[in-house]
Formats: sequence, C-alpha cells, structure tokens
Amino acid sequence: MPKLTKKISSDPDSLLKKNKALIHSDGLKVISHVQRNLEDWILNTLMIEGYDVPFKFKRKQGYKDLRGASVNITYYPDSEKVADFDLEVMHIVRIRKS
Repeated sequence: MPKLTKKISSDPDSLLKKNKALIHSDGLKVISHVQRNLEDWILNTLMIEGYDVPFKFKRKQGYKDLRGASVNITYYPDSEKVADFDLEVMHIVRIRKS
C-alpha cells in the first residue's frame, strides 16, 4: 500500500501567510557559496551581495554552485553561538534561481 504524504506547498506567498517570521526576497546576487559535510547532511552557506550575514540551508545531497547566480529566497533570521559569541545568520527554507 502506498504511503500517503501531505504535499507541502513551496509557494512563497503561502509560506509567508503560514509563518509571519519569514522574509522573501527576489533577485539577490550570490557572491560566495560553500558546501560542507555535516553528519548525514550537506550544509550550504551563501553570502549575498549587500548583506553581511551568512545565509544557510541543509540538503541531503550536494547543490549546484550558485556563485554569481541571481536567486529568490525565503528565509528567517536566527542566531548561532560560536566560541561564546552570538552570530546572526539567516536560515533558508526555500531557494530558487531567478
């Protein structure tokens, strides 16, 4: 018997309606893209032109190199503790090339 799964909408408008903390931006230029292994995941870190904060997302497999690409992203602000310092980061929940 097939497993029934609920389809999750990746439409940015529906995501923004469900969670008020999310931010959506179109046409952002990626200036740096780094991928690192993190246990069973691959952690992707992007630096976006005009922002001094890293944008991060995880995937089970590698992602195409986004350096120089224009992207549309939906993300939320967060902080991570590194060496006893709180650093601001943005966690990406949806990313698409524009």
